[in-house]
Amino acid sequence: MLLRKAWVATVAAALTAGLAPAASAQEDILTRLKQVPGLTVVSESTAPAGHRFFILSYSQPVDHRRPSAGRFEQRLQLLHKATDRPMVLHTSGYNMRTTAFRSEPTQLVDGNQISVEQRFFTPSRPEPADWRDLNIWQGATDHHRLVEALKPVYAKKWISTGASKGGMTSVYHRRFYPRDVDGVVAYVAPNDVNNNADQAYDKFFSTVGTDPACRKALDDIQHEALKRRSELVPKYEAWAAANGHTFNQVLGNADKAFEMTVLDTVWIFWQYFTQAECAKVPPTTISTDELYNWYQEIADWGFYTDKGLTPFVPYYYQAANQLGWPSLKFKHLRDVANYPASFYSAKSNLPQSLRSVRHEPWPMIDVDLWVRTQSSQMLFVYGGNDPWGAERFSPSRRDSYLYTAPGANHGANIAGLVPAERDSATAALRRWANVTAPVAKTFAADDFDRPETARDRFPR
Repeated sequence: MLLRKAWVATVAAALTAGLAPAASAQEDILTRLKQVPGLTVVSESTAPAGHRFFILSYSQPVDHRRPSAGRFEQRLQLLHKATDRPMVLHTSGYNMRTTAFRSEPTQLVDGNQISVEQRFFTPSRPEPADWRDLNIWQGATDHHRLVEALKPVYAKKWISTGASKGGMTSVYHRRFYPRDVDGVVAYVAPNDVNNNADQAYDKFFSTVGTDPACRKALDDIQHEALKRRSELVPKYEAWAAANGHTFNQVLGNADKAFEMTVLDTVWIFWQYFTQAECAKVPPTTISTDELYNWYQEIADWGFYTDKGLTPFVPYYYQAANQLGWPSLKFKHLRDVANYPASFYSAKSNLPQSLRSVRHEPWPMIDVDLWVRTQSSQMLFVYGGNDPWGAERFSPSRRDSYLYTAPGANHGANIAGLVPAERDSATAALRRWANVTAPVAKTFAADDFDRPETARDRFPR
């Protein structure tokens, strides 16, 4: 259920273009990093001009309330520019990529950046893993300890950021430790404050875009795929057998994985594609082979296999436990579905050993109330056509902002806002970072790399 498919295109050109000169040669950042208690420099590799790039790990308590109960190594990366520049604390909310990149806020403030892997995503997973230690407070405290450890090295302003689940993670860190950073830029961050009230999502899919014919075509192709289940599932099973995929560890069988993939279709289309691509939605008269191949292109038959789901078990656990998940009614599919609408849930995508997890409603209620009434220096950016924006955060009026990029999907960013809002958001970010002089380069909408890469109906 969220971001999947292939890695985004290489970012080398974007990283090297328009970067400022290197920091002073007298600044031995490697020596300083090695002096930080609990921090390990794993490697240093080639970096874009003007930067140094490190893979690091930091020793974290498995349970911050019981520091003596064991530790694990949390992986992070550092793109170092200079200690007299701002620091951007980035997280995807999932795994950490191991190549250098600059998030949009890092580019706009011309700063340093650390990108942190979320606890329980391998290899940042305690062994043995007690899944009760995977919650938003423990994750926020991981970030808090990292900030405390690195602020003596990077003493200038700090900004936190992330997209989708990474944006959620930045919000939770701000809620529990509001003094750690000087501002937050949260992109396309869902806010499922009441897990039992998901009417906003059904309303979204009945109104998204400006072309009712596109919405109908997507509904129809979903219906047609489930109608042809007897032809498509054997093709799916044959493909899985030929490529070493199984279904028994999580969903249980290929028929369930097939239905879950088909149910994802409309969500994935609006999350990753644009209305301009509505013309590519095939008619229901398409051949079965063509229909199967279209689904592979849009939704990826491999995701709901054991191999596809296993890396994302920590997300599904968090969704089932605290974050919540969207529930849709799928009225147009009731005559061809084999499973109830409730099947389309986070808990369905957990191995049997974790399905006893219970949902806790209070954490999201608490965060939502805090963001609405007490937050400050927070910037939220959403895409007008992104399903995850159907339930969104609403910040207070304390130097905080919410903007929507018209027609944008789950890749919405500051560069895609209308000019006046783009300028306002950029000015707020630079003010929080204490960057007074404008950055020499004006960044185009596609001139940065976002590390979220998997396609699925959950906040990546």
